[in-house]
Amino acid sequence: MTTIQSLLKFMTDNDASDLHLRAGCPPIFRIHGDLMRARVEPVSPQDMERFAAELMNEKQNARFQESVEVDFAAGLKGIGRFRINAFRQRGTVAMAIRSTKTTVPEFQTLGLPDVILDIAMKKRGLILVTGTTGSGKSTLLASMIEHINNSTSVNIVTIEDPVEFLFRDRKSTIVQREIGTDTRSFADALRACFRQDPDVLLIGEIRDKETMETAMSAADTGHLVMSTLHTMNSVETISRIISFFPPHQHEQIRLVLSGVLVAIISLRLLQRKEGGGRVPAVEILVNNATIAEYLLDPQKTHSILEAVRDGYTHYGSRTFDQSLLELYKEDRITLTTAIQNANNPDDFELKIKGIQGTSDRGWTM
Repeated sequence: MTTIQSLLKFMTDNDASDLHLRAGCPPIFRIHGDLMRARVEPVSPQDMERFAAELMNEKQNARFQESVEVDFAAGLKGIGRFRINAFRQRGTVAMAIRSTKTTVPEFQTLGLPDVILDIAMKKRGLILVTGTTGSGKSTLLASMIEHINNSTSVNIVTIEDPVEFLFRDRKSTIVQREIGTDTRSFADALRACFRQDPDVLLIGEIRDKETMETAMSAADTGHLVMSTLHTMNSVETISRIISFFPPHQHEQIRLVLSGVLVAIISLRLLQRKEGGGRVPAVEILVNNATIAEYLLDPQKTHSILEAVRDGYTHYGSRTFDQSLLELYKEDRITLTTAIQNANNPDDFELKIKGIQGTSDRGWTM
């Protein structure tokens, strides 16, 4: 009989990032970005009920029965820690399970530019990490928090749904609050956290206008605020932030954002050239006078990517195309992978061939 413990152990042993379980289908693992069906019998509705009961505690199960879906984290001794979304489909229990590391990875193991560590050490402002599900947002934020923890004495409060990485106090003190267990909502936790004397505030995800507004207010009043958004790049992220608010507030939001924004870090995971894993490509917007000016003027927002590209040398910023070129030069990805993921594949291919285009400013590595 297939057990949830055996499936989760297979995940960790084979470096699978995700496990998808639903009645009538065999378990499906995501390994290095690709889906793989397990060679076992399809999972029955009774199996799914049993798996869910074994993973949830009494409170989580009560929430699931009431709302028909629930997010929670679970740790299995000797196997690992997992982030789980349980829901119902076609009247039966289903689960999407993400493997999370019990220890925070060191930043140097992530293959990302060191300028991100400089960004993490800012004293105040708003830092956003963006990307699709599974692109490494939570892992990067955790490594940034751990860098702060190891480097300086501050009070860090995290609000997560659910808590993924478990931190220990080092130079800093860290309080971790989980939605549904320690607080009812992001909004409630954010309102309360100002009475907890935070220097650094980590919000697991910004999902609505109220959370965005509170995050910007916290950044504007001297806190360092870090969070995530499910957006693909810097310009899309800025548009998403503004879209949270009604049109009559857009001018004011642009003004506040131009003052509080520290950086937007956007991630994509690409197939490694030699196989056996993936490597991150990254777009990094570091706010400066030019970008702040473009943020203020809706007619200039489209020029922000150009300013990001031109800030490579002075600010450590970079576009995805610059990151792809760097990864290709380091022989970490294939030419095909680089071209497929470029913002403009034709221009990128010309650059690779050494043909100087008219829009090559900022490509110097």
